Amino acid sequence: MTVRKRLLGWLADAGLVLYFVFALFPIAWMVILSLKPAEQLFSTYFSFSPTFDGYRTVLGDSEGIPFVRFFVNSLVVSLGAVALSLLVGLPAAYASARWRFKGSENLMFTLLSFRFAPELTVIIPLFVLYQKLGLFDTYVGMVWVLQLVTLPLIVWIMRSYFADLTPELEQAALLDGYTRKQAFVKVALPLVKPGVAAVSLLAFIFAWNNFVFPLILTSNEAQTVTVGALSFLGGDRPKYNLTAAAALVSVVPPLLLALTIQRYLVRGLSFGAVKS
Repeated sequence: MTVRKRLLGWLADAGLVLYFVFALFPIAWMVILSLKPAEQLFSTYFSFSPTFDGYRTVLGDSEGIPFVRFFVNSLVVSLGAVALSLLVGLPAAYASARWRFKGSENLMFTLLSFRFAPELTVIIPLFVLYQKLGLFDTYVGMVWVLQLVTLPLIVWIMRSYFADLTPELEQAALLDGYTRKQAFVKVALPLVKPGVAAVSLLAFIFAWNNFVFPLILTSNEAQTVTVGALSFLGGDRPKYNLTAAAALVSVVPPLLLALTIQRYLVRGLSFGAVKS
């Protein structure tokens, strides 16, 4: 029986290793592509002369594609969208957790449907409206439209955090002379800081990775990295090494943000963050 258990354990470990290799292989292949010189791009697989010329080209704008500006655009619109969503979503999540009324659940599910509805269903009306309102290819327009991605996520996740807090804490603060706003800011909000960190990271990743909205609602000035990285695929010969380098560079901000707030992130994700 012991031998059988040991054999099953080895098989399980081997399965995990195989899955680990399978999951990481696309990333490894992207790294390999980004380090390949142009002349060896299609002639070799794993044997090549590594070079950082692809990264220098992407970050140096030598191909006439302002990838660094696209990178800055992504930072501006993603951080702006998350900040605006937190400003609106945290009070909304608190209110939905503390006050229930007839139709409140329907209202919350309607808000959630904005997150899961296909973006293509709203992109044509948004394109027409943005053209008429002068929001096409602007930071304001991108920050505004990304609320469809980030706001429902923040409201729904933070709602469960506030629901887990006992109302007696805020009632005690009200008895001490606090207003409802002060009780929210000084009592409830500090207790859910791990949740705010976790949901901010998730919202930032969703905003950063969005492709459809910047593809249709931007042209050049507010274009983001998700669309800008594909610019290297144009022309008579696609430059896959430059596209791979651009994709890997675009991974850096979410990764750094996750490493920065990982202390709050682990605690936040285990504190009912996915509870409905």
